[in-house]
Amino acid sequence: CILFVAVMASAAMARAAAPTTRIEIPAERVREIAAMLPERPRGLGRPIVDRAAWEALASRPEYRAVCKEAEALLRKPLPATSDDLYLEFSRTGNRTKWQDVNFKRRSRLDQAVLAECLENRGRFLPVFAETLRSVCDERTWVMPAHDGGLANFHGKARDIDLASASLGWTLATAHWLLADRLEPASRQLIREQVRQRVLEPFKEMVEGRRRANWWLTGSNNWNAVCLSGVTGAALALIDSREERAYYVAAAEKLSRNFLAGIPADGYCTEGVGYWNYGFGHYVLLAETILQATGGRVDLLQGEHVRRIAMYGLEIEIAPGVCPSFSDCSVNTRPAKPLAAYIARRWGLTLPAAAQQKTATRPEPLYQAALYAFPGDLAATRPAPADWAGPGPRSWFDVGGVLVARPGSHRDCRMAVALKGGHNAEEHNHNDVGSYIVVVDGRAVLVDPGAEVYTARTFSAHRYDSRVINSFGHPVPRVAGQLQRTGREARAVVVRTDFTEAADTLALDLRSAYNVPALKKLERTFVYSRADGGSLTITDEFAFEKPQAFGTAMVTFGTWRRLGPDTLRIEDGPAAVEATVALEGAEPAVQAEEIHEDLGGTRTPVRIGIEYPNPTPTGRIRVQIRPAAAPSAGMERGGAGQGLIAR
Repeated sequence: CILFVAVMASAAMARAAAPTTRIEIPAERVREIAAMLPERPRGLGRPIVDRAAWEALASRPEYRAVCKEAEALLRKPLPATSDDLYLEFSRTGNRTKWQDVNFKRRSRLDQAVLAECLENRGRFLPVFAETLRSVCDERTWVMPAHDGGLANFHGKARDIDLASASLGWTLATAHWLLADRLEPASRQLIREQVRQRVLEPFKEMVEGRRRANWWLTGSNNWNAVCLSGVTGAALALIDSREERAYYVAAAEKLSRNFLAGIPADGYCTEGVGYWNYGFGHYVLLAETILQATGGRVDLLQGEHVRRIAMYGLEIEIAPGVCPSFSDCSVNTRPAKPLAAYIARRWGLTLPAAAQQKTATRPEPLYQAALYAFPGDLAATRPAPADWAGPGPRSWFDVGGVLVARPGSHRDCRMAVALKGGHNAEEHNHNDVGSYIVVVDGRAVLVDPGAEVYTARTFSAHRYDSRVINSFGHPVPRVAGQLQRTGREARAVVVRTDFTEAADTLALDLRSAYNVPALKKLERTFVYSRADGGSLTITDEFAFEKPQAFGTAMVTFGTWRRLGPDTLRIEDGPAAVEATVALEGAEPAVQAEEIHEDLGGTRTPVRIGIEYPNPTPTGRIRVQIRPAAAPSAGMERGGAGQGLIAR
């Protein structure tokens, strides 16, 4: 869900502030937008006084569950925060302790408001008021991980980050929804605090009266998330129509930076989770402005935006399984509310598994308020588009990513995701040439995905992590070297050949390795849909003199060596057999667990496949096929079946 990704995305890389520069917002455009806006501010959803709308929601089982869960707030004390908890990150690099407490505090605001709107008995107003006062007593709304120098903590700066922008929009939405049900002191506190901590700092940055935060001109998820929070808060809270129009005009201009960071093919290098979060907030921004302007300012126009939207529908390898490339959890899926919105906007019919069947969670409040009333959405459904699902393949030619599926081959049990790209992508992992193999709907050979964020994750030591550097990915190790970082380390597409029976993608990977003696390194993927499906990975290499060379497979499952050239890998109910062929040698197989904190209970295993001795030229071919149902008695790592590195 978008909330979970918001928690993860709050760890995005800290950037230096931009110089003090005025961003020109044309006065004429502000006047044009002002004429489109309503006389009074309004937020998303329906105010609590619209009892017919809220009672219709309250009668539905999923919304009754929202009230039941919120009742726990009446018995639980407000989680306490402290300066010491905030300073934990600056001392140890641990961000989880602060987040665990403070996201619970902010969640109380969302739950209390939504439950009160549904129930209308006043029971949840004291919970909201208490939490509001405590939150407004906090030194800063900026997360400690985004306040490395503690300038916000010490009151020397008032930056806007993902958390403060979201909280500002949440409080402004509560102000709109609850209206006069809130005591005057709470209403005044919201207006003062949101203006001081979010609205005024933004305006000062745009007007060049203070140094701008990097995200104003940045091109990743921060731009869309922060702009949506600031603009949504302004539209829900500011009395002056002209001032509201200024924020809309600024968002209209600055949000182009977010779009500019996504290539023409729509591929999101930050991964599916950040697409949910970043593009999801871009959609929230666009819909909020659409509603405020009566449909006359539309940030969703154009083919580029449509391609970005379609990424989330076309990136699935199999139903419910998406690539875990970059900082993406292996469990992340396209968010159903976002997919439903995209389908409505572009006239698509979603597969049953992707359709939204229940209400969204109450966090964040502005999202819940938007999606609770689909009849209010300004996005209109055009004539149905000719789209019946992602089909046999999705080829992102700029991003260099291919997702290949069975298509019409009903007996094919395998689907794959193959990655080119480069090693300076947003939330980059050094993973040029990586791949994922899904059998019977389960990822058996994997990219292990994102680690739990700490200070190291976004520091000069980022690539010390063995799930972020190339060790934790199924890519070659060349002359004992892992891949290097940077845009120059890229996969060059040598050829593609896509047919009904098979898809071929060949990549030149030489630039990914800082090995001067490397003359050739070409990785060729051939995905066949015949005979149950297969993926063949062939690495051809040449050096000026003999060097070590090897490749790898990565799994969360178990494995064993069936013979000199055959491995079996199992994960739950799915399994593959991999046949390994080395030109001129027998493979040396060595497996090693990768001990990094991935936030779960499973540990990935890297199964290394190496030339036994240095060689000037060679070829490694690994053919992967679906296997029969898993066998009993398999040991973790196949102890006794191959060389196990400890």
